[in-house]
Amino acid sequence: MSLPPPQEVHSEQPCSSNGRELGDFDAMLAAATSHSLRCEHQIKDLEAHLTVDMSNLCAIHNLLQEVLISLHCRTKRYSVALNATVSHITWNLSDIGALELLREELPFVGQQIRDIQNVYYSSWDKLNTPLSARLRTIVFAPHAPVSARAATLIRALFGVTLLMCVWIASITVQGAVRMHCQRLVWGCWQAQPA
Repeated sequence: MSLPPPQEVHSEQPCSSNGRELGDFDAMLAAATSHSLRCEHQIKDLEAHLTVDMSNLCAIHNLLQEVLISLHCRTKRYSVALNATVSHITWNLSDIGALELLREELPFVGQQIRDIQNVYYSSWDKLNTPLSARLRTIVFAPHAPVSARAATLIRALFGVTLLMCVWIASITVQGAVRMHCQRLVWGCWQAQPA
């Protein structure tokens, strides 16, 4: 199948209306088409920019809503705290006796805080010392850093353990002396002649 030859759309004949030629019409058509294409590209660019700006605007709107809600909540909390605290402070300040009591008790409370800190830090020092050093202090020191009952119990356990060790050592020494007296060879067993 063959295609028919393309037909000429325009001819070189002058146009009857207004004395213009078809070539001028084609140029005007091409200029109008290119202008409409440029306008279409500009519209698409503007649409893309508007879409981005609209999404940014929505994000900013959401952030502002969150901030506004947070401010309302904080304002309510602060107003409640302000009403409760200020009235409590003014009531306490009007009572001079309470201020005098605080002035008298404050040094005592400060001393208690320092004592608590000293005990806290000294207990950390005790916990950082090895167990053998703590036991040695409890057993041999006259003033143990534990209660009297615990010191007595630990000292009694130490005494019993020491007695058991001495008893086992004496049995070992007696066996060694007996073996030496009977002229037995250490570490070797010899068969007795029959």
